[in-house]
Amino acid sequence: MENQKVLYALYDIILDRKKNPKEGSYTNYLLDKGIDKILKKVGEEAAETIIAAKNPDKTEMIYELSDLLYHLSVLLAEKQITWDNIFEELKKRELKEGNLKEFHQRTEI
Repeated sequence: MENQKVLYALYDIILDRKKNPKEGSYTNYLLDKGIDKILKKVGEEAAETIIAAKNPDKTEMIYELSDLLYHLSVLLAEKQITWDNIFEELKKRELKEGNLKEFHQRTEI
């Protein structure tokens, strides 16, 4: 699989788990527990990523970032937001210049 398609494939698997739960699936465990559990895991993985980034070993940081992206993917699926929504927002930001406060204003999806 091409690297740039990995997040899409992961997202599709998560959506499939929502429609077709699989016993023993960690993804289904998160989805069943709901938004609070998903957010807790996103927070934990973000903290672990920060700690890993302070260490010289890139392997640990790659591992933690992968965990974070997985949990963010679950969060996106739960909130019915796609990676394309995120990428479109990033493209908009790339084009912005000027005032930093204006840059960080929310845009509607």
